[in-house]
Parts: sequence; C-alpha cells; structure tokens
Amino acid sequence: MFLCALFICLGVWQWRRGGVRQEEWSRFARGTDALVALGDHGLDQLPLFQHVSVSGTLDGAHQFLLDNRTHRGTAGYEVLTPLRRAAGRTLLVDRGWVPFSGSRRTLPDIALANVAVLTLTGRAARLPSAGLAAGRAAPNPADPWPKVTSYPSAAELAAALGAPLEARVVLLDPEAPHGYVRDWQPPGISPLRNFSYAIQWWCFAALALVLWAVMSRKSRSA
Repeated sequence: MFLCALFICLGVWQWRRGGVRQEEWSRFARGTDALVALGDHGLDQLPLFQHVSVSGTLDGAHQFLLDNRTHRGTAGYEVLTPLRRAAGRTLLVDRGWVPFSGSRRTLPDIALANVAVLTLTGRAARLPSAGLAAGRAAPNPADPWPKVTSYPSAAELAAALGAPLEARVVLLDPEAPHGYVRDWQPPGISPLRNFSYAIQWWCFAALALVLWAVMSRKSRSA
C-alpha cells in the first residue's frame, strides 16, 4: 500500500506541474492581451509574457550571444542587446536567433549602427535556463564583445556589462525592427507530457493495488 500511495502522490505532483505549465503556455499564447507601455516601470512589475512597448537606445557595442540555441534543428545563438532606458535603467532585448558560422573563432556579424532613441515591442520573459549546471557558462570578462555565454544569470550578465540589469528580458516582436529570426515558443516541455506522466503514475498505483490484493489473498489461503 505504501507504493500505491507513493505513486498516487507522484501522479498528483505531475498533474499540478502540468497545470502550472498549461497556465504559462496559455499566458504566452495570449501575450496577456493588451499592449502595455513600460514607461518608468520594471519588467518584473508586469505579468510574465506581458506584451510591452519600451523606449530607449540599443547598445550595439556591448552585446551577448546566447550559445546552445537551436532553430529547426540548426545550431546557433540568440542575440541579447542592452537597451539603455531613461533614469539609468537597462534591460536586455532578445533580438532573435542567428545561425552558427561553423567556427567558434568566427562569430556571426550582429553589428548594430548607432540608433537614436526608439520604441520597441515584445514580450516580458525569463532568461533561458539550463536543466543541468554543466550547461552553464558565464560570459568571460576577458573576451571581446560580443561575449558568448550559455544559460547565464542576470547577475552574471550585469557583472560583464558593468551595469545593473533587469532580471527579465524582452523577446522582440517578429515585426519589430533590428531583429533576426524570432519564432518564439512557450518555454519548457509541453504540459501534455506532465499530464501523461501523471496518468502513468496512477496506472502504476492501480497495478500496485492489484498486486497487493492478489498477494493478500494468497497469504490468507496459504
């Protein structure tokens, strides 16, 4: 009976995880509806995946290349560019995906001409996270710009940039200027996988219950 109870609990846990992930995917699909002007507010003051407009100046001299990012099975990078806002605020704009050049010594050309103050639109999102710590690599302070990094934290990016950064980033809208491939997808695995795991655990629970009943009957008849 212990195994049966354990399997039931694991199923409930997976079902709840699926529910949380389903809510995230639904928010991503909606973009939390209306476009909100960020103004002087921070991204963390808005719901995750909120569709926002934000004004500032793109800093093309200090960009990051997020390594280990693929698009339709092709290796490449995502381009993170600081947006210098009013009142000293800085956030990172994910300008999209660029393909791997074929050599680590030759980085893709993501040069950005001096751009005046402009207004961009996109979604408020988290930085990508790695499933394993081994997949993470903070930007090397000794490397030239743009700096290659893999699943960094906002604090690590801020340290490399030498300026405070918001924890969230803006996923640049596909129709917005100054971007690359932007086929944004909801984060993480499909909620259906969590739901299927839950059903599997409950099937194991039912099987454990049947086995317990059979073994108990044999014990009584012996």
